[in-house]
Amino acid sequence: MQTPTTEAGATPAGQNQLHRVLKARHLTMIALGGAIGTGLFVASGAAIAQAGPGGALLVYLAIGLMVYFIMTSLGELATFMPVSGSFCTYASRYVDKGFGFALGWNFWISWATVVAVDVVAAQLVMAYWFPDTPGWIWSLAFLALTFGLNAFSARGFGEAEYWFAIIKVVAVLCFIGVGLAMLAGIIHGGVPVGLENWAVGDAPFVGNAATWVGVAMVVAYSFQGTELVAVAAGESENPRRNVPRAINHVFWRILLFYVLAILIIGLLLPYTDPQLLRNEVEDIAVSPFTLVFQHAGLLSAATVMNAVILTSVLSAGNSGMYAATRMLFNMAAEGQAPALFRRLTHGGVPLYALLATSLLACLCLFSLVYSPKAVYIWLLNFAGMTEFIVWLSIAVSHYRFRRGYVKHGYDTADLPYKAGLFPFGPLLAFVLCLLVTLGQNYQAFLEERIDWIGVVSTYLAIPLFLALWLGHRLVRKSHWIRYEDMRFHDLALDRQAGTQAVSPVAADARA
Repeated sequence: MQTPTTEAGATPAGQNQLHRVLKARHLTMIALGGAIGTGLFVASGAAIAQAGPGGALLVYLAIGLMVYFIMTSLGELATFMPVSGSFCTYASRYVDKGFGFALGWNFWISWATVVAVDVVAAQLVMAYWFPDTPGWIWSLAFLALTFGLNAFSARGFGEAEYWFAIIKVVAVLCFIGVGLAMLAGIIHGGVPVGLENWAVGDAPFVGNAATWVGVAMVVAYSFQGTELVAVAAGESENPRRNVPRAINHVFWRILLFYVLAILIIGLLLPYTDPQLLRNEVEDIAVSPFTLVFQHAGLLSAATVMNAVILTSVLSAGNSGMYAATRMLFNMAAEGQAPALFRRLTHGGVPLYALLATSLLACLCLFSLVYSPKAVYIWLLNFAGMTEFIVWLSIAVSHYRFRRGYVKHGYDTADLPYKAGLFPFGPLLAFVLCLLVTLGQNYQAFLEERIDWIGVVSTYLAIPLFLALWLGHRLVRKSHWIRYEDMRFHDLALDRQAGTQAVSPVAADARA
């Protein structure tokens, strides 16, 4: 491989090694903080308003089960091959190089769009305190802050995310504590609330299957970010130990937070409450968390929760910038993106990939032309669909990896982390992902006047992914990889030699 010349602030490609500086606590909080954000603090209100308290709880449980299987599949892959920007690597090796190419670009676009979503959300939140300040100023300011947090080192990102996540976790725990006290009658009149709000109107289950499929996208956005632990695996000090620990511990904590929070909101607030979000974001600063605190008589709750929501927005944008940057770096390292993006600064940061991600995140500036709320919804729908494509691909990659691994005669007991309930887990996750993906906005086509902007923002990610995949197959002549042609590193040989197993990527490079 030809070594490119060193440019200012960058190291040659031959020295391009991400620094393993993220500790177990960083990985735990990256996964936890990436998934607790505006999806829980704000979008949970929309889920309850549309599906009712029982319907929302059921959808959260179903999507939570799906994400659990996605995470265990990802844990098996990420511990076997801990590389930054791992999704496209797994797909390229065990599905199709063109599939991995399309997935890598899809993931980069997805998380760069998440950054744009979050900086638009930031201007909506800041309007609560500064209603007369042009929103785009806040978007640019927070985009610059997010860039700065990622520009120095992975440790800087990890530390920022660690403290952002702690703030969010404390807020959720406080909410659960206050909510349980209200349910018990300790706060707010001294009378237990009971199940009266589950008997309002059509509660507890509102709407039909189509309604719940639509709510599933909102719920899935709430869980978006749990997979970031695999992206960070490439910079973890000990990925084979820390990644499984983060996946096992974090998922159950997230599910506990979400299920308890949704149950409490559904018990304390009627789904007909006009302040709960409905079909579109009327006011991102009105959170069901804020409403519950206000009902408890905590009048300063709105200000406090808006500050927490702002922290969540910054945290999600910080994680999105990190994830997109590492994916672009990894694609460049594998020859699927321009070589420029694989160059690192002396601090181990892929600066050019970071700049490219920040440039795409400038989609937030559409708020100069259109309503910030409309831009927020468009970008949110697009990011949600790209996330489902990522989850689909993880399920497919894991299924084929395990089948190929066994077919080559390897013992699954040698895997550093083994996903349970195979093949049921990845197959169920695949079916649920496909159902929500295709059924997300089909009702738009049944209207007399089709909302083409809504349709495009919802489904654009699918033809874009297919175009990238098929385009790669046509140009590079890639093909579906047979199980017989898959490459695996023999972990047993490493154990016999008394050395720690290396990733298959490193093994193939040495061969």
